[in-house]
Amino acid sequence: MPATGAVRWTVLVPVKALPRAKSRLVGFSPDADAHANLVRAMREDTLRAARDAPNVVRVLCIGDRPSVEHDLVQERPGLNAAVDEGARHVRELWPDAAVAALVGDLPALTASELALALEAATAHRRAFVADSAGTGTTLLTATSGTALAPAFGPGSAERHASRGVPLPAGPGLRQDVDTESDLHAALLLGVGPRTTAAIAATKRRSSAVHPERAS
Repeated sequence: MPATGAVRWTVLVPVKALPRAKSRLVGFSPDADAHANLVRAMREDTLRAARDAPNVVRVLCIGDRPSVEHDLVQERPGLNAAVDEGARHVRELWPDAAVAALVGDLPALTASELALALEAATAHRRAFVADSAGTGTTLLTATSGTALAPAFGPGSAERHASRGVPLPAGPGLRQDVDTESDLHAALLLGVGPRTTAAIAATKRRSSAVHPERAS
């Protein structure tokens, strides 16, 4: 774990408003309320892990619509705009901050995984963690004085590799959840308490709506 006096990071977590968030995961839940509950739960477990990492000094949520749950609301559309605006905001308030962008769908993430990746990132001006498929990005980092330069989206790992250094990372930090198969993979790793509770509630609702599917 990071030593006392190590670099402290500001972590940005962009979040998309419901019901548009995680549209490819809709089929897992029996109704819109259950889907929303699951998406929120995954976000909350991700945020909890980030806030518990000992080398994270602050976590800021960036939303695409106004909400009391967000610290900032992006002005331009898109994930990269959200991250870029968040990073600029951080550097205006804390010019020497080390900044990291973390995706909000990592329900199996642990604080120690994030802390170790961020500790490794301190040795590089810009670095990133590729997702479990090796094509996307779950974490992008920039040390003090370096622009974050986000390039998220399909194939982002290759773009980030042209600008930074790939980081070793634990499986929870690499397993983002976009589809049902991703969710099952995260469950095998072990997810956080909010996601666990949301999955249990989803199973109960599914059994009520479709009794024949109950195990």
